[in-house]
Amino acid sequence: MQAEGQDLAPSQARFTVPPLACDAHCHVFGPADRFPYAPSRRYTPEDKPKEVLAALHRRLGLGRAVIVQASCHGTDNRAMVDALRADPARYRGVAMIDDATTDAELREMQEAGVRGIRFNFIKALGGAPDMALFHRAADRARPLGWHMVMQLQGDGVLEMAEVIRGLRMPVVIDHMGRVDPALGVNGPAFLTLLDLLGDDRIWVKLSGAERMTRSPFAEALPFARALLRAAPDRVLWGTDFPHPNLTTPVDEMELLNLVPDFAPEAADRQRLLVDNPATLYGF
Repeated sequence: MQAEGQDLAPSQARFTVPPLACDAHCHVFGPADRFPYAPSRRYTPEDKPKEVLAALHRRLGLGRAVIVQASCHGTDNRAMVDALRADPARYRGVAMIDDATTDAELREMQEAGVRGIRFNFIKALGGAPDMALFHRAADRARPLGWHMVMQLQGDGVLEMAEVIRGLRMPVVIDHMGRVDPALGVNGPAFLTLLDLLGDDRIWVKLSGAERMTRSPFAEALPFARALLRAAPDRVLWGTDFPHPNLTTPVDEMELLNLVPDFAPEAADRQRLLVDNPATLYGF
């Protein structure tokens, strides 16, 4: 993770990053004196406002980004929306909503570039949401043309598979399902994830390698490659900057340099970094 405002890299991309490449999973945090963190948060991050995110993307050579609302801000999406408005041509967003989110707020977020909603199912971050609320939120997002983003972990993919299949909207699974790499590509959760990708509404992010294993992240490669083979037109990539709840420092350039290992062919990298996010997010 780079220091605030740092624009120069100790490392460089080892492949030609295509124009308009997209970081399809990143966050902004605060600044807390303007956008306070949620009282019910499970963690309190360091401020990483939109200026720090923009500096990271300049360093990596990325032209677009999807800014995903993180749980530390709860359903107060103002920091994320403020970042979208800073560069509407380059940014799209994913919100967190509940029953208190008004229709006017949904319209405002749509205008700002929000294209999906996100729910977290990670036990350490609060566990599964109220499923009635989850379905009500999906019903409100669907007419806007938005998709559902789900953060699951390992067996959570198994537990939620039928719910995912039943949603009448596109679904994006974060971070390769956060499966246990020790179980290998034949583990039950990962096989279920591959099976879900047989549905052309379902997408997956080839992100979160740093949550599966440590540098140089070799254990993540078989999973990313299998997902890309299963759905080359429905995979996305992102940094997950600034890596909430991760205690080990990460160089985002090292994560970017996994892309040619995930996708050795230039055509697959073009889809992963440019074409697929453009299709889903309407760049």
